[in-house]
Amino acid sequence: MPGTAFRVDQSKSMREQDVPGHNRWHPDIPAAAEVRPDDEFRIECKDWTDAQVGNNDSADDIRDMDLDHNHMLSGPIAVAGAEPGDLLVVDYLDLGPAHTIDRGAGDAPGQGWGYTGIFARDNGGGFLTEHYPDAGKVVWDFHGRSATSRHLPGVRIASNVHAGLAGCAPSADLLAEWNRREQRLIDTDPNRVPPLALPPLETGNLMGTLTGAARDRAAREGARTVPPREHGGNVDIKNLSIGSRVFYPVYVPGAHFSIGDLHFAQGDGEISFCGAVEMGGYADIGVGLIKDGMRKYNVTTPLFQPGRNEPRYSEFVSFIGISVDESGDQHYMDATIAYRRACLSAIDYLVQFGYTGEQAYLILCAAPIEGRVSGIVDIPNACCSLYLPTEIFDFDIRPSATGPTYRDRGQCALTS
Repeated sequence: MPGTAFRVDQSKSMREQDVPGHNRWHPDIPAAAEVRPDDEFRIECKDWTDAQVGNNDSADDIRDMDLDHNHMLSGPIAVAGAEPGDLLVVDYLDLGPAHTIDRGAGDAPGQGWGYTGIFARDNGGGFLTEHYPDAGKVVWDFHGRSATSRHLPGVRIASNVHAGLAGCAPSADLLAEWNRREQRLIDTDPNRVPPLALPPLETGNLMGTLTGAARDRAAREGARTVPPREHGGNVDIKNLSIGSRVFYPVYVPGAHFSIGDLHFAQGDGEISFCGAVEMGGYADIGVGLIKDGMRKYNVTTPLFQPGRNEPRYSEFVSFIGISVDESGDQHYMDATIAYRRACLSAIDYLVQFGYTGEQAYLILCAAPIEGRVSGIVDIPNACCSLYLPTEIFDFDIRPSATGPTYRDRGQCALTS
């Protein structure tokens, strides 16, 4: 096992760690550790909510979650010799849940279990929030490299463990550009629920080891961690798993790499916002540098080579969506609407086998579905498709002359 560059006690909040992490992006957050090119090391992580979710049968914790507190990132890790314009090469050597870390106590996510949630429309929302506006949750039990849930009988999913969120610190200029452009978007509809974007917010900030006036200024400027951006960030790509190599643009001296939001499993899109099997855990990584790599390859966003350690399903039922919305209105080449319609078709299909809409929604979040943009040239309809692996079910979901076999499959955890 490599040496640990960032340690986490899962029984404590990230704010209570000996060296705290951070939940905003800002170039002034000091490095928590320094490594050198060709080093291999471990980074330990809290789950993204800092253990706000419990292993229980109520979704009140999802409904009442303090989103200002999230995400909790481990780092920053400085890489000696990294300069703006370089590419930081990150090899994901191994990732796993927190119960494999021989330290810390308690019942935190990752210690044998994880969760997937539907966020309430007025507290974060999700891709299908207009159809599922209330909070819901399923708890998953880990069995090696697979997981089952008491809230989703008949389903067993294979792990494609990965980090949902990782990246290097932005420069001051890049941070200012993020804030300007996102505020311009917010200003087009400032009262929208859920909001169009999340501006800097001092409430709930954690800025590493920054203190005093420097911390207060950084908190006023720091970018929220919810979206992906040029530096990487919350990309939530399920294929960034064990064996992946990612090339992150470097915007500040030392790169200042941070990571968090570990997932035991996830489908393409993470469609409910809390749509992976969330957990705390560890990432073993190796680092290198490509000097002047951004200019050499003409890139300003990450590149990656996917690893081969992922579920290999061979049988699917696939659903097609086009850019005609639920009201029947035609849109021009809108892939977002097309994928939403594919998701809704898959949910309607699974309901015929006895799952509730909420359960079906959560299956699409956590299971390693494949989402594809299948056609964006045939005006006026974009075509997106969703591939649902049939092998995750212990019964046959393939269409047949006999029709679907209905069985009462309970319900996910709901709010009181």
